[in-house]
Amino acid sequence: MAKSKISYTCRDCGAVHSKWNGQCADCGEWNTLEEAVSAPLAKAGSLSERFDGYAGKSTITAIEDVSLAEQPRLSTGLSELDRALGGGLVPGSITLIGGDPGIGKSTLLLQCMAAMAGEFSSLYVTGEESLQQVTLRARRLGLPAKNLRLLTETNVETITAHAQSDKPAIMVIDSIQTVYTDALQSAPGSVAQVRESAANLVRFAKQTNTAMFVVGHVTKEGALAGPRVLEHMVDTVLYFEGDTNSRFRVIRAIKNRFGAVNELGVFVMEETGLKGVKNPSALFLSRHDEPVSGSVIMVTREGSRPLLVEAQALVTGSHSSYPRRVTLGLEQNRLNMLLAVLQRHASVTMHDQDVFINIVGGVRISETAADLPVLLAAVSSFRDITLDNKLAVFGEVGLSGEVRPVSNGQERLIEAGKHGITKAIVPFANKPRTEIEGVEVIAVKRLIDALEYI
Repeated sequence: MAKSKISYTCRDCGAVHSKWNGQCADCGEWNTLEEAVSAPLAKAGSLSERFDGYAGKSTITAIEDVSLAEQPRLSTGLSELDRALGGGLVPGSITLIGGDPGIGKSTLLLQCMAAMAGEFSSLYVTGEESLQQVTLRARRLGLPAKNLRLLTETNVETITAHAQSDKPAIMVIDSIQTVYTDALQSAPGSVAQVRESAANLVRFAKQTNTAMFVVGHVTKEGALAGPRVLEHMVDTVLYFEGDTNSRFRVIRAIKNRFGAVNELGVFVMEETGLKGVKNPSALFLSRHDEPVSGSVIMVTREGSRPLLVEAQALVTGSHSSYPRRVTLGLEQNRLNMLLAVLQRHASVTMHDQDVFINIVGGVRISETAADLPVLLAAVSSFRDITLDNKLAVFGEVGLSGEVRPVSNGQERLIEAGKHGITKAIVPFANKPRTEIEGVEVIAVKRLIDALEYI
């Protein structure tokens, strides 16, 4: 077999160079050349044999002849993880899990592998911990790990060779930053090593129909470390969210070829590991004994599940020439925009006030349905107005002061009624055609209408 050669590819323009340079000769950018494997010239058919099974056999098929038989899913033994995956593991799929250090990635996967080991052959490959460390964790968590097999290895060729002979149905690679390939000379964890090692693992998973979990580190900004192409190669990308000092953990599907994105799984960390939360709305509601100012219950939607979450606001006089705008669980730029709309269309000025917004429970809200509850919470704190603790709010606020509808308004109201909500401020277009039992719906068209009501 011809030996692979090393080349250097510019990540900006894609130009290929035979040796490394500080500057790309084609586009002129600096420090953009990255090591890569240059496939050698080989006999006809050898390259296709190497990649056979990566995306299916190379044949032309009419669309009406394609089999639509649904692949059976494998239950992970954790209902909330199954929800985030879209119903369970698909054989031959590869799932990338990222999160902050100590958030619980290895604990979750060890629980998953222990639960599946009794029914399916499993292999836990660790490159960061010893066999003793993994075994001690399993015993500390009280896991039934009788049939769970472990492997400490970081060379991807050796890992795939062991897996080829052992033939596991489920594999875990912990983590991709510690794995390397002999085809490259760079250190493990480099961009080239992560990309090439992940490509080998994805190829192995597709060819052998092995369901595989891959753990990935994250940068200080919270994004997955390594090349962006890593997320494109895998089938599913899951992010672990939550404060390491808190008991609550949230796992969110950012990409899923076999299910809905933004699906949410909620866990609570206990002495025996991570336990799924069946009713997360009750978890995120503090339920004050008496109504307090600056607190509003919003109805958000994560994936296919509506959630009731408490939004808290604190507005206080600023002693600085540049008032602070601090958000936890919400995008800060959106808060600045909403405060400008509040000043322009409701004549409520907070240019000399510090505004702090917190989404209780460590949940990160990305949808626009949080606009109206955040503004009502800010005005409630600013004017010291106490709101009913059985009031729920959702709606998007436009730049012209209108309250725009959001998706699945009927489901949100039904979920709110299940948790004792008696009143709801919603966009006029989301007003239900039939009454929701026990819930009084206040439909508003503009922001000023909602403010006049409270």
